[in-house]
Amino acid sequence: MLASLFVASDALAQSQCPTLVANHADARQTINHYLCYAVTNPGEPAHLATAPDKLPGALTWRPAGGHDLVFSHTQATYWIKLTLKNTSTRQSLWYLKLNYPLLDEITFWLKRETQKGHDPAPDLITGDHTPFASRGIDYRYYLLPVTLAADEAATIYIRVHSSGALNIPLSLVTPEQAIEESNHLTLIHGLFYGALVILAIFNLLLYVSSGTRYYLLNAFNTASMAMFLFAMGGFANQYFWPENSQLSNLSIPFLLALIGLAMTLFGWSFLEVPRRTLSGKALHTLAWIGAGLLALTLVMPYTKSILINTVFVLTVIGILTVVATLRWRQGYQPAFWYLAAWAVMVVGALFYASAAFGYLGDYLAREVMMQAVVGAQVVLINYALVQRWRLLNEKLLNVEHQARSELEIKVHERTSQLRTAMYRLEQANRKFEALSLKDALTGLHNRRHMDSLLPELCLEAQRTGKPLTLALLDADHFKRINDTWGHDFGDTCLRLIADILAERVKRPRDVAVRFGGEEFALLLPDTDTDGAVRICTGILETIRTQRMNAPTGETVTVTMSAGIAEFVGHENAQELFQSADEALYTSKHRGRDTLTRARAVPQTPA
Repeated sequence: MLASLFVASDALAQSQCPTLVANHADARQTINHYLCYAVTNPGEPAHLATAPDKLPGALTWRPAGGHDLVFSHTQATYWIKLTLKNTSTRQSLWYLKLNYPLLDEITFWLKRETQKGHDPAPDLITGDHTPFASRGIDYRYYLLPVTLAADEAATIYIRVHSSGALNIPLSLVTPEQAIEESNHLTLIHGLFYGALVILAIFNLLLYVSSGTRYYLLNAFNTASMAMFLFAMGGFANQYFWPENSQLSNLSIPFLLALIGLAMTLFGWSFLEVPRRTLSGKALHTLAWIGAGLLALTLVMPYTKSILINTVFVLTVIGILTVVATLRWRQGYQPAFWYLAAWAVMVVGALFYASAAFGYLGDYLAREVMMQAVVGAQVVLINYALVQRWRLLNEKLLNVEHQARSELEIKVHERTSQLRTAMYRLEQANRKFEALSLKDALTGLHNRRHMDSLLPELCLEAQRTGKPLTLALLDADHFKRINDTWGHDFGDTCLRLIADILAERVKRPRDVAVRFGGEEFALLLPDTDTDGAVRICTGILETIRTQRMNAPTGETVTVTMSAGIAEFVGHENAQELFQSADEALYTSKHRGRDTLTRARAVPQTPA
C-alpha cells in the first residue's frame, strides 16, 4: 500500500519538476528549475520517515522554481528530489555537490528506473553529526557520485535535518568541473588564509619587538576571524577534528563568541578609550559578556548559542562603530580608517549572517564575499595601525621638536653665559700662562717655557734640516756682586742683562730665556753656529762696556761667559743642552768673559 502511495506522489511531483538531462551543460547550470522539496514538521507522520518509501502519499512536493533552497531556523526535516536522465549513447559520471558544510544530518538515495519495489539502502549518510570520513570523498562539501548508463534515468532523494539554518545549494558537475572549481577555490582560500596568518604573525612579532598591546590584540582578532571562517567553510572539520562531530558543532558558536571578545579588546585598545568614560564602561561590559558567552557556549544548545553569539557579534560591531565615530569627532584621526574597516565589515557580516541563517541564497558566493570583506577589513585595520603609528610618531616628533627648541634656547642662554665665563677664564689663563712662562724679575721667558719649546724646535730642525743653535750665558762672579752690594743691586744687574738680550734678540722666532739665577739662554732657530757667535759676541761686548753705580758709589762692570752648541748629530734637546753647557763650562775655565763653541757631535750614518 505504501509503495503504491509513494508511486502516486512521485507521479504528481514528476509533473511539477521536470527531468534534468544530465548530459546537457545548460540544464545543469539551471538545476534549481528541476528541484522539488518537501517540508515535514515535527508531529507530522512524514517527519519520522527515514527513507523515500516511508513518506506518505499525501506529501506535498514543491518546485524550487529556480530559487536557492534556503530555510531559516526550524526543527523540520527537508526532503529534496531531483530526476536525472542521461540521453547520450555512453555511460557518464557526474557529481551532485551540496555546497554548504554546516548540516547535521544528510542522507542521499539514488533510485534508478530499473529498480523496482522498495527503495535501496542510502548511497551516502553523512553530516556534521557523523565523522568526516562518512562523506566518502575527502572534500569539505558534500559530493554524491552519480553514474548513469546510456539513456538511463534515476531519481535522487536527499533528506536534510539540522539544528541551525538550512542552506542547500546544489549543483551537478562533471569530474573535470569539480576539479577545476576545487582548484580555483583552493587558490582563493590559500591566498586568503595565508594572508591572514601572515598578518597575525607579523602583528605578533611587532608586539614582541615593541611591547605595544594593540599589536597582540590585532593578532588575536585576525587569528580568531580566520579560524571562524575556516570552520564555517568546513576546513576545520576536514583537517582539525574529522573524528569529533561534537567539536565540529561546538566550534562555530564558540568561535563567534571569541571573535566578539577579540573585536572588543582590540577596538578598546586601538581607539584608546579611557575606562572611566561611558564608552569605556560599555566596552568593558562587552568584554565580560564575551568571556561569559565563551563559557556558556560549552553548555548551551547549538540553536540558542549560535543565535545569541551572532547577536553579540553584531552588537559589538555596532557599538564599536559608535565609539569609533565619537573618537573621530574628538579628533582622533586613526578612528576614520577604523570606521572604514567596520563599515565594510558591517555590510559583509549582515549579508553573510543572512545567508548563514537561511535568509539569502547562494551561500558559496556569500562566503567568497565575506572573505573579501574580511580581507578588506584586515587591510584597513592594519592601515589604521600604520596611521596610528604615524600619528604617534608625529606627536613624538612634535614633542621632540618642542623639547629641542626649548633646549636650544636654554643651551643658547647657557652658551652665552659660558662664553662670557670662558672669555674671562681665557683672559685669566692668558695672564696666568704669561706669568707662568715669564720670569717675574726680568720679563724674559723662564725655564718652563724653554723646556717646552726647545724639544719642539729640535724636532722641527730634524724634520726640515734647518739649523738650530742654543747659546747659554752666565754672569761671571755674580755671587760676589750679591755678597758685596746686596741682592737688590744684583737684581738690577740681571735686569740690565735681560734688556741687552732682548735688544739683541730681535727676530720673531728667537727666544731669550732666564732659566736660573744668573743663567740665561738664547734659542736661535734658523741660525747656525757662526750666526750665534756674532750675536753672543755682540752681547758680551755690550755687557762688558756697561758701567753701573753700586750703592756705595763705586762703578761696577759685569761680564758674561757663553757656550754655543748647534743641533747637529744630537739625538734630542737634552743632548743639545748638555753640549752648550759643556761649552759654557769651558768658557768659565778659560778665564770667563769669553765664548766657546761646542765640539761637533759625530753624526750617525743614515
